[in-house]
Amino acid sequence: MTDTTFADLGLADTLLRALETSGYQHPTPIQAQAIPEVLKGGDLLAAAQTGTGKTAGFTLPILQRLSTSEAPKPGAGRPRCLVLTPTRELAAQVHDSVKTYGRNLKMRSMTIFGGVNMNPQIKALRERMDIVVATPGRLLDHANQKTIDLSGVEILVLDEADRMLDMGFIRDIKKLIALMPKNRQNLMFSATFSDEIRKLANGLLTKPAEIEVAARNTASELVQQSVHLVETSQKRELLSHLIRTNKWEQVLVFTRTKHGANRLAEKLTKDGVRSEAIHGNKSQAARTKALKQFKSGQVPVLVATDIAARGLDIDQLPQVVNFELPNVPEDYVHRIGRTGRAGSDGAALSLVDGEEMKLLKGIERLIQRPIDRIETEGFATPKPAANDGNANRRGGKPGGGRNGAPRNGRGGKPGGGRGGNGRPSANGNRAARSR
Repeated sequence: MTDTTFADLGLADTLLRALETSGYQHPTPIQAQAIPEVLKGGDLLAAAQTGTGKTAGFTLPILQRLSTSEAPKPGAGRPRCLVLTPTRELAAQVHDSVKTYGRNLKMRSMTIFGGVNMNPQIKALRERMDIVVATPGRLLDHANQKTIDLSGVEILVLDEADRMLDMGFIRDIKKLIALMPKNRQNLMFSATFSDEIRKLANGLLTKPAEIEVAARNTASELVQQSVHLVETSQKRELLSHLIRTNKWEQVLVFTRTKHGANRLAEKLTKDGVRSEAIHGNKSQAARTKALKQFKSGQVPVLVATDIAARGLDIDQLPQVVNFELPNVPEDYVHRIGRTGRAGSDGAALSLVDGEEMKLLKGIERLIQRPIDRIETEGFATPKPAANDGNANRRGGKPGGGRNGAPRNGRGGKPGGGRGGNGRPSANGNRAARSR
């Protein structure tokens, strides 16, 4: 598909000009497959990893369809297209795409999500509205208060449907769907085709076209993955050491809990590594500010929970660190998908203690390959867990991969780093995952 252009996909000149202004010429695989299907007007079930360009895969053809068809009954607060997303950050990202690609069209769009005052949203809904990008909870509040009318929805998009299922939004989504006309186009995008997604799709989609880009739950080939076995008590010290030694300038760090994110950001800042935390308990203003500072380079480290980081779109993010492994193996794939996006290289380093070895094994089974172990001199290694056959195979050789995470002396893929040497280790944190 490398020679395919956006013009080959049947997009209108107004959209092609917007793409050219944005510097895009060739579609990604998901875009090349999804755009023609959406333009046909039928339902679509699509699976693609994060960072593959799926947002443009549906926003571009939706803008074209809306601009070339007459609105049956245009009215205040009566959107023609509704995009549902699991998080505020993803809603903002999708809306940015709508504005960017629709710059030459007379389309009115807005975001609706919680954590901010409802009144400005109510005011905006008093005007004609073509596209609404929303999180389910706040949108249902508007529907209950009759400040939005969903009876004119022609196109419904469920973006990152798997995450919405995980977050328990399915009941809210079903209530919202009941307020929409039955005759509409439905588009469902998910990172995976799980059994739950199949069940949801069967109840929502009518004879959908199916697109699957990349094998199920396969971690991006562009991401160099490595594991550093280390005592829980030494994780923060090791992370500070690696950031300073390797001169990492932009690192996204994952923790399981909101409290853990706050605590780690505070401790890293005390170590002289400026950090900010982002999670569900933070106000929208605080989250937006932290993300802006991270993207601009003012803050080199952003510490996030899984839910808060869902939908973060950061160009060419070089380094992701799992300070704690997620309890669900699929979440590891989502986490490392924050790097290695849109053709860029990236590295993902996981700090793993003994009690997390079962989680690590689950991840390795899911991605169907072992993850390289690395070591850093000066960080003591407790006795490896009995079920970790890889833990004691190597001595402490200097790392030498890309992007700063040390790499392993054994064959296979590099862990991705320049400085840093180390030793496997074990111990654990039982904290449950928090949203």
